[in-house]
Amino acid sequence: MQKTLVRSAAIATLALLAACATPSQRGTEVTRFHLGQPVPAQAINMEPADPENEGSIEFRQYAAIVSQELASIGFTEASLEEAEMIAVIDVQRGTREEVGRRSPFTIGIGGGSFGSRTGVGVGTSFGVGGSRGGEVNVTELSVALKRRSEGTVVWEGTATRVTRPGEEDPATIVQTLATALFQDFPGESGRTITVE
Repeated sequence: MQKTLVRSAAIATLALLAACATPSQRGTEVTRFHLGQPVPAQAINMEPADPENEGSIEFRQYAAIVSQELASIGFTEASLEEAEMIAVIDVQRGTREEVGRRSPFTIGIGGGSFGSRTGVGVGTSFGVGGSRGGEVNVTELSVALKRRSEGTVVWEGTATRVTRPGEEDPATIVQTLATALFQDFPGESGRTITVE
């Protein structure tokens, strides 16, 4: 009975540790570039990188997410005629095969006979962490801020996130990406960071 309880507790712990190693727990990779000058908050208009997506429901949903993040740092969404700054938004989604990796860490589980002077042991070793491999989804959000009058890009950034199929819906992923992208705006130019 005791041996079964020890083994059940150990298996539950291992399942919890393995869950911590899923792709989405790796964080969001963010890279930003700018001219090294302040980007003042101002009126801004949202536009898709691909003009064909202008009227799509999907673009409007993603544009609203980006607009909300920009609003949190002082920008105000406005019509094209009223805005000197344009946010050019692009969302790309794809899949890739990920090769499973074994973890260098293991946990040994030992069982013994209780109430006996002689120890009878059963040892089992399990890998902790690593990744199970298989197909993963990759979502990338790119945003460029440019001046409408001259077309000069003053800031641009890309955020990328890897998730398991069905783990998070697209809007939730883009929200996570946008939050990471504009964290500590404008950020350090030319450096890739991981935002948890």
